Amino acid sequence: MAFCIKRREFVGLLAGATVARPFVALAQKPDRSRRIGVLMSLAENDLEGKAQLSGFMQGLSELGWTNGSDLRTDVRWGGGDIAQIQAFAKELVAGQPDLILSQGTPVTAALQRETRTIPIVFVVVTDPVGEGFVAGLPLPGGNITGFITSEAAMGSKLLDLLLDIAPGIKRVAMLFNPDTAPGGGKYYLGDFEAAARASKVDPIAARVRSDADIEAVVTSLGREPGGGLIVMPDFFLVNHLRPILLQAARNNMPTIYPWRYVVAREGVRRAAPYVDRILRGAKPADLPVQVPVKFEMAVNVKTAKALGLTVPASLLLRADEVIE
Repeated sequence: MAFCIKRREFVGLLAGATVARPFVALAQKPDRSRRIGVLMSLAENDLEGKAQLSGFMQGLSELGWTNGSDLRTDVRWGGGDIAQIQAFAKELVAGQPDLILSQGTPVTAALQRETRTIPIVFVVVTDPVGEGFVAGLPLPGGNITGFITSEAAMGSKLLDLLLDIAPGIKRVAMLFNPDTAPGGGKYYLGDFEAAARASKVDPIAARVRSDADIEAVVTSLGREPGGGLIVMPDFFLVNHLRPILLQAARNNMPTIYPWRYVVAREGVRRAAPYVDRILRGAKPADLPVQVPVKFEMAVNVKTAKALGLTVPASLLLRADEVIE
Protein backbone atom coordinates (compact mmCIF):
# COMPACT_ATOMS: atom_id res chain seq x y z
CA MET A 1 0.00 0.00 0.00
CA ALA A 2 1.29 3.41 -0.86
CA PHE A 3 0.08 6.94 -0.32
CA CYS A 4 1.36 10.25 -1.48
CA ILE A 5 0.60 13.77 -0.36
CA LYS A 6 1.09 16.37 -3.02
CA ARG A 7 1.18 20.14 -3.07
CA ARG A 8 -0.57 22.08 -5.80
CA GLU A 9 -1.04 25.66 -4.73
CA PHE A 10 0.96 28.36 -3.00
CA VAL A 11 0.01 31.72 -1.59
CA GLY A 12 2.15 34.68 -0.67
CA LEU A 13 2.52 35.83 2.90
CA LEU A 14 2.11 39.43 1.83
CA ALA A 15 1.61 41.30 5.09
CA GLY A 16 -0.09 38.21 6.47
CA ALA A 17 -2.55 37.93 3.58
CA THR A 18 -4.12 34.54 2.86
CA VAL A 19 -5.10 35.12 -0.75
CA ALA A 20 -2.64 34.51 -3.54
CA ARG A 21 -1.61 37.56 -5.54
CA PRO A 22 -0.84 37.08 -9.23
CA PHE A 23 2.69 37.57 -10.48
CA VAL A 24 2.85 40.28 -13.12
CA ALA A 25 5.90 40.55 -15.36
CA LEU A 26 7.18 44.01 -16.10
CA ALA A 27 6.64 45.06 -19.69
CA GLN A 28 10.08 46.58 -20.19
CA LYS A 29 12.80 44.14 -21.15
CA PRO A 30 16.24 44.34 -19.46
CA ASP A 31 18.96 46.26 -21.25
CA ARG A 32 21.34 43.28 -21.32
CA SER A 33 21.38 39.50 -21.45
CA ARG A 34 21.04 37.84 -18.04
CA ARG A 35 22.75 34.70 -16.75
CA ILE A 36 21.24 32.29 -14.26
CA GLY A 37 22.66 29.21 -12.61
CA VAL A 38 20.51 26.19 -11.76
CA LEU A 39 21.56 23.58 -9.21
CA MET A 40 19.25 20.56 -9.10
CA SER A 41 19.25 17.95 -6.34
CA LEU A 42 18.31 15.18 -8.76
CA ALA A 43 20.59 13.28 -11.12
CA GLU A 44 21.16 14.43 -14.70
CA ASN A 45 19.73 11.19 -16.11
CA ASP A 46 16.55 11.51 -14.03
CA LEU A 47 13.73 11.91 -16.54
CA GLU A 48 11.44 13.61 -14.05
CA GLY A 49 14.23 16.00 -13.10
CA LYS A 50 14.55 16.98 -16.74
CA ALA A 51 10.79 17.48 -16.92
CA GLN A 52 10.93 19.75 -13.88
CA LEU A 53 13.68 21.86 -15.44
CA SER A 54 11.78 21.98 -18.72
CA GLY A 55 8.71 23.28 -16.89
CA PHE A 56 10.80 26.02 -15.26
CA MET A 57 12.27 27.10 -18.59
CA GLN A 58 8.79 27.08 -20.15
CA GLY A 59 7.59 29.33 -17.34
CA LEU A 60 10.38 31.81 -18.09
CA SER A 61 9.56 31.65 -21.79
CA GLU A 62 5.95 32.55 -21.04
CA LEU A 63 7.23 35.58 -19.13
CA GLY A 64 9.14 36.83 -22.17
CA TRP A 65 12.62 35.31 -21.74
CA THR A 66 14.37 33.52 -24.59
CA ASN A 67 17.10 31.10 -23.56
CA GLY A 68 20.21 31.66 -25.68
CA SER A 69 19.16 35.22 -26.50
CA ASP A 70 18.39 37.52 -23.56
CA LEU A 71 18.90 34.66 -21.08
CA ARG A 72 21.72 32.17 -20.60
CA THR A 73 21.31 29.20 -18.29
CA ASP A 74 24.03 27.11 -16.64
CA VAL A 75 22.66 23.87 -15.13
CA ARG A 76 24.28 21.45 -12.68
CA TRP A 77 22.87 18.18 -11.31
CA GLY A 78 23.73 17.14 -7.75
CA GLY A 79 22.30 13.63 -7.84
CA GLY A 80 21.75 13.66 -4.07
CA ASP A 81 25.53 13.58 -3.49
CA ILE A 82 26.56 16.17 -0.87
CA ALA A 83 30.19 16.44 -2.03
CA GLN A 84 29.11 16.92 -5.64
CA ILE A 85 26.47 19.47 -4.64
CA GLN A 86 29.05 21.50 -2.71
CA ALA A 87 31.50 21.40 -5.62
CA PHE A 88 28.85 22.55 -8.09
CA ALA A 89 27.71 25.30 -5.73
CA LYS A 90 31.24 26.68 -5.61
CA GLU A 91 31.53 26.43 -9.40
CA LEU A 92 28.25 28.22 -10.10
CA VAL A 93 28.97 31.04 -7.67
CA ALA A 94 32.46 31.52 -9.14
CA GLY A 95 30.78 32.23 -12.48
CA GLN A 96 28.97 35.23 -10.92
CA PRO A 97 25.52 34.72 -12.48
CA ASP A 98 22.73 37.22 -11.98
CA LEU A 99 20.69 34.65 -10.05
CA ILE A 100 20.74 30.99 -8.99
CA LEU A 101 17.76 28.61 -8.82
CA SER A 102 18.24 26.14 -5.97
CA GLN A 103 16.36 22.84 -5.64
CA GLY A 104 16.24 21.41 -2.12
CA THR A 105 17.62 22.12 1.35
CA PRO A 106 21.15 20.64 0.89
CA VAL A 107 21.61 22.58 -2.36
CA THR A 108 20.41 25.85 -0.82
CA ALA A 109 22.69 25.36 2.19
CA ALA A 110 25.68 24.75 -0.09
CA LEU A 111 24.95 27.87 -2.13
CA GLN A 112 24.44 30.02 0.95
CA ARG A 113 27.92 29.04 2.18
CA GLU A 114 29.35 30.31 -1.08
CA THR A 115 27.51 33.65 -1.47
CA ARG A 116 25.51 36.18 0.50
CA THR A 117 25.11 38.56 -2.44
CA ILE A 118 23.98 36.63 -5.55
CA PRO A 119 20.15 36.28 -5.48
CA ILE A 120 18.98 32.71 -4.82
CA VAL A 121 15.45 31.43 -5.40
CA PHE A 122 14.85 28.05 -3.73
CA VAL A 123 12.20 25.41 -4.41
CA VAL A 124 11.31 22.22 -2.50
CA VAL A 125 12.73 23.51 0.79
CA THR A 126 10.92 22.71 4.03
CA ASP A 127 12.20 24.94 6.84
CA PRO A 128 14.03 28.00 5.45
CA VAL A 129 13.83 29.88 8.75
CA GLY A 130 15.11 26.98 10.84
CA GLU A 131 17.89 26.32 8.33
CA GLY A 132 18.94 29.98 8.51
CA PHE A 133 18.24 30.71 4.85
CA VAL A 134 15.85 33.59 5.63
CA ALA A 135 15.11 35.76 8.65
CA GLY A 136 11.34 35.30 8.26
CA LEU A 137 8.72 34.27 5.72
CA PRO A 138 7.06 37.65 4.95
CA LEU A 139 10.43 39.45 4.84
CA PRO A 140 13.33 37.09 4.07
CA GLY A 141 15.82 39.90 4.65
CA GLY A 142 18.80 38.63 2.62
CA ASN A 143 19.69 37.33 -0.82
CA ILE A 144 17.46 34.24 -0.60
CA THR A 145 13.72 33.63 -1.04
CA GLY A 146 11.54 30.93 -2.54
CA PHE A 147 8.93 28.24 -2.00
CA ILE A 148 8.28 25.97 0.99
CA THR A 149 7.25 22.37 0.40
CA SER A 150 5.50 21.28 3.61
CA GLU A 151 5.36 21.74 7.38
CA ALA A 152 6.56 19.93 10.52
CA ALA A 153 3.06 18.62 11.28
CA MET A 154 3.31 16.50 8.13
CA GLY A 155 5.08 13.88 10.24
CA SER A 156 1.97 13.26 12.35
CA LYS A 157 -0.41 13.57 9.39
CA LEU A 158 1.45 10.87 7.45
CA LEU A 159 1.22 8.57 10.47
CA ASP A 160 -2.51 9.21 10.87
CA LEU A 161 -3.13 8.25 7.23
CA LEU A 162 -1.04 5.10 7.55
CA LEU A 163 -2.99 4.02 10.65
CA ASP A 164 -6.29 4.70 8.88
CA ILE A 165 -5.59 1.96 6.36
CA ALA A 166 -3.41 -0.32 8.51
CA PRO A 167 -4.84 -0.01 12.05
CA GLY A 168 -3.00 -3.12 13.23
CA ILE A 169 0.40 -1.43 13.00
CA LYS A 170 2.38 -1.63 16.25
CA ARG A 171 5.63 0.04 15.23
CA VAL A 172 6.47 2.58 12.51
CA ALA A 173 9.86 3.57 11.16
CA MET A 174 10.36 7.04 9.69
CA LEU A 175 13.06 6.73 7.05
CA PHE A 176 15.53 9.60 6.47
CA ASN A 177 19.15 10.52 5.84
CA PRO A 178 20.42 12.78 8.65
CA ASP A 179 22.88 14.40 6.23
CA THR A 180 20.17 15.65 3.86
CA ALA A 181 16.82 15.69 5.73
CA PRO A 182 15.49 19.02 7.09
CA GLY A 183 17.11 19.74 10.43
CA GLY A 184 18.95 16.43 10.21
CA GLY A 185 15.54 14.78 10.47
CA LYS A 186 14.44 16.61 13.61
CA TYR A 187 12.06 18.89 11.73
CA TYR A 188 9.54 16.05 11.22
CA LEU A 189 10.52 13.63 13.99
CA GLY A 190 9.03 15.56 16.92
CA ASP A 191 5.46 15.56 15.62
CA PHE A 192 5.81 12.01 14.32
CA GLU A 193 7.04 10.58 17.63
CA ALA A 194 4.42 12.43 19.69
CA ALA A 195 1.62 11.21 17.41
CA ALA A 196 2.95 7.64 17.49
CA ARG A 197 3.03 7.50 21.28
CA ALA A 198 -0.45 8.99 21.49
CA SER A 199 -1.64 6.18 19.19
CA LYS A 200 0.24 3.55 21.24
CA VAL A 201 2.58 2.87 18.34
CA ASP A 202 6.34 2.45 18.77
CA PRO A 203 8.14 5.17 16.73
CA ILE A 204 11.50 4.35 15.14
CA ALA A 205 13.87 7.00 13.78
CA ALA A 206 15.42 5.05 10.89
CA ARG A 207 18.63 6.78 9.75
CA VAL A 208 19.98 5.61 6.39
CA ARG A 209 22.86 6.72 4.20
CA SER A 210 22.94 3.98 1.54
CA ASP A 211 20.85 1.38 -0.27
CA ALA A 212 22.28 -1.22 2.10
CA ASP A 213 20.99 0.79 5.07
CA ILE A 214 17.54 0.99 3.46
CA GLU A 215 17.47 -2.77 2.94
CA ALA A 216 18.57 -3.43 6.53
CA VAL A 217 15.92 -1.12 8.03
CA VAL A 218 12.99 -2.43 6.00
CA THR A 219 14.04 -6.07 6.33
CA SER A 220 14.36 -5.74 10.10
CA LEU A 221 11.00 -3.99 10.31
CA GLY A 222 9.37 -6.77 8.28
CA ARG A 223 10.62 -9.69 10.36
CA GLU A 224 7.53 -9.49 12.55
CA PRO A 225 3.95 -8.50 11.70
CA GLY A 226 2.71 -5.05 12.68
CA GLY A 227 5.39 -2.94 11.02
CA GLY A 228 4.85 0.18 8.91
CA LEU A 229 7.10 2.62 7.05
CA ILE A 230 6.95 6.39 6.51
CA VAL A 231 9.33 7.96 3.99
CA MET A 232 10.38 11.42 5.15
CA PRO A 233 10.56 14.27 2.60
CA ASP A 234 14.29 14.08 1.85
CA PHE A 235 16.15 14.46 -1.46
CA PHE A 236 18.44 11.52 -0.65
CA LEU A 237 15.35 9.33 -0.51
CA VAL A 238 14.01 10.82 -3.74
CA ASN A 239 17.23 9.72 -5.43
CA HIS A 240 16.99 6.28 -3.77
CA LEU A 241 13.29 5.67 -4.29
CA ARG A 242 13.73 2.47 -6.29
CA PRO A 243 15.36 0.43 -3.47
CA ILE A 244 12.73 1.73 -1.03
CA LEU A 245 9.92 0.54 -3.30
CA LEU A 246 11.70 -2.78 -3.84
CA GLN A 247 12.26 -3.49 -0.15
CA ALA A 248 8.75 -2.37 0.84
CA ALA A 249 7.29 -4.81 -1.71
CA ARG A 250 9.58 -7.67 -0.69
CA ASN A 251 8.67 -7.26 2.96
CA ASN A 252 4.93 -6.60 2.41
CA MET A 253 5.37 -3.31 4.22
CA PRO A 254 2.52 -0.75 4.38
CA THR A 255 4.29 2.43 3.34
CA ILE A 256 3.42 6.07 2.97
CA TYR A 257 5.29 8.43 0.65
CA PRO A 258 5.16 12.25 0.92
CA TRP A 259 5.52 13.25 -2.72
CA ARG A 260 5.01 12.54 -6.35
CA TYR A 261 7.36 13.76 -9.05
CA VAL A 262 4.58 15.75 -10.68
CA VAL A 263 4.44 17.88 -7.54
CA ALA A 264 8.13 18.71 -7.62
CA ARG A 265 7.80 19.53 -11.32
CA GLU A 266 5.13 22.11 -10.56
CA GLY A 267 7.15 23.48 -7.65
CA VAL A 268 10.17 24.19 -9.86
CA ARG A 269 7.97 25.84 -12.47
CA ARG A 270 6.45 28.10 -9.82
CA ALA A 271 9.88 29.65 -9.27
CA ALA A 272 9.86 31.21 -12.75
CA PRO A 273 7.87 34.36 -11.79
CA TYR A 274 10.20 35.08 -8.85
CA VAL A 275 13.23 34.61 -11.09
CA ASP A 276 11.63 36.96 -13.62
CA ARG A 277 10.95 39.63 -11.00
CA ILE A 278 14.48 39.51 -9.60
CA LEU A 279 16.09 39.65 -13.04
CA ARG A 280 14.00 42.77 -13.69
CA GLY A 281 15.17 44.51 -10.51
CA ALA A 282 13.26 43.12 -7.50
CA LYS A 283 15.23 42.17 -4.39
CA PRO A 284 14.94 38.70 -2.78
CA ALA A 285 14.74 40.39 0.63
CA ASP A 286 11.43 41.97 -0.38
CA LEU A 287 9.80 38.87 -1.91
CA PRO A 288 7.96 36.78 0.73
CA VAL A 289 8.64 33.08 0.99
CA GLN A 290 5.66 31.24 -0.48
CA VAL A 291 3.97 28.45 1.49
CA PRO A 292 1.63 25.61 0.46
CA VAL A 293 -2.00 25.91 1.52
CA LYS A 294 -3.49 22.88 -0.21
CA PHE A 295 -2.37 19.27 -0.11
CA GLU A 296 -3.77 16.37 -2.11
CA MET A 297 -3.82 12.69 -1.28
CA ALA A 298 -3.48 9.71 -3.59
CA VAL A 299 -4.22 6.16 -2.42
CA ASN A 300 -2.89 3.05 -4.15
CA VAL A 301 -5.77 0.59 -3.71
CA LYS A 302 -4.06 -2.05 -5.86
CA THR A 303 -1.08 -2.21 -3.53
CA ALA A 304 -3.32 -2.20 -0.46
CA LYS A 305 -5.19 -5.25 -1.76
CA ALA A 306 -1.91 -7.04 -2.42
CA LEU A 307 -1.01 -6.50 1.24
CA GLY A 308 -4.38 -7.77 2.41
CA LEU A 309 -5.50 -4.32 3.55
CA THR A 310 -8.93 -2.79 3.06
CA VAL A 311 -9.03 0.92 2.31
CA PRO A 312 -11.81 2.50 4.40
CA ALA A 313 -14.56 4.17 2.41
CA SER A 314 -14.00 7.35 4.40
CA LEU A 315 -10.40 7.47 3.20
CA LEU A 316 -11.40 6.89 -0.41
CA LEU A 317 -13.84 9.78 -0.18
CA ARG A 318 -11.03 12.06 1.07
CA ALA A 319 -8.58 10.99 -1.62
CA ASP A 320 -7.97 13.23 -4.63
CA GLU A 321 -6.67 10.28 -6.64
CA VAL A 322 -7.35 6.55 -6.29
CA ILE A 323 -4.94 4.22 -8.05
CA GLU A 324 -6.79 0.98 -8.90
